[in-house]
Amino acid sequence: MKKENILIFADSERDADMFYAVNTFVPDPFIYMRILGVNLVIVNNLEVDRLRRTAQHCVVLSLNDLVSRLGLNISKPETYAAVISSILRSREIYKIKVPSSFPVGMSFWLARYGVKVEPAQGPIFPEREFKTQREIQYIQESLSIAEAGMAAAQKVLRSSSIDKNNILRYQGGILTAEKLRSIIETTMLAAGGLATHTIVAPGVQACDPHEEGYGPIKAHEPIIIDIFPRSKHSGYFGDITRTFIKGRAAEPAKKLYETVALAQTTAINMVKPGVRAKLIHEAVEKIFEQNGFKTGKMNGYIQGFFHGTGHALGLEIHEEPRINKTTDAVLKPGHVITIEPGLYYRDIGGVRLEDVVLVTDHGHENLTRFPKVFEV
Repeated sequence: MKKENILIFADSERDADMFYAVNTFVPDPFIYMRILGVNLVIVNNLEVDRLRRTAQHCVVLSLNDLVSRLGLNISKPETYAAVISSILRSREIYKIKVPSSFPVGMSFWLARYGVKVEPAQGPIFPEREFKTQREIQYIQESLSIAEAGMAAAQKVLRSSSIDKNNILRYQGGILTAEKLRSIIETTMLAAGGLATHTIVAPGVQACDPHEEGYGPIKAHEPIIIDIFPRSKHSGYFGDITRTFIKGRAAEPAKKLYETVALAQTTAINMVKPGVRAKLIHEAVEKIFEQNGFKTGKMNGYIQGFFHGTGHALGLEIHEEPRINKTTDAVLKPGHVITIEPGLYYRDIGGVRLEDVVLVTDHGHENLTRFPKVFEV
């Protein structure tokens, strides 16, 4: 099937599509075009030699040379649009597909130069949804980085002591969420991963699933630790969540943990080609309801299970398909998804467990190796 002509204008440090196109980290916006089946990259002279070495599947052109040839001032904002339009006009192309995130300013300047951009209705690279063996290996490597961070957290919690006020102490001081997060992220940095917004959410803080966590950590209450580093080498993400208690769990917390673990195991066992993702989410909801864990607004707060069961991951931490109540996705071989059910009640705390699962030709493979231990 003939591939469409496409244009991306972005940096590849933050834009996953651009990184997928060139497989090289570049901190400033540059031009990528797929024209008549040929991959073109246009960068300034600072990056030309490096891209020619690392992106050998692309024809790499010097922005400086093209600007000079066209008699332009490289500092003007419309320069990139002039270069793009010149290349397209030379091939009698006046309309090109762009990602939905394409800069509106660049669209304006391209229109001034006679080029119409057409936002893609879906992903600009649909093939990103299905991971190759190399990509699966990259995700496994990032998971290993995440698991190193989780092991460091578990070790600190096990080594900590409980003072008379039920506050955890570590190496002579109070163990705070900030301190534990720093240990986790430093460990992952040494292992080759970059982490931001790592979640260490103790007690009631965990009832806001994206709360990063702050302050002293107390004994005998759940602590959600959610780690999702990006590999400095490959750009791919890993993602893992575990819930720990330092000390003894009360019966309500134990039941919460056991129910979430049951729901996760059930969901993982359902993963195989041809399964509607929505059905996995519905199975999780059913287990929670059958065990008496309702979802809704209670005492002014949304409590229970109020997020999706999972999502795909790769060059972005949240990719398609999603595992939730509104998705129309059907699982297929090559999907790499998280399974992360959770329950959150402000009188108990929160529990979430997350593994990364590969959809194989005939079933699934759990790529996460880190054990699940509640009390430490």
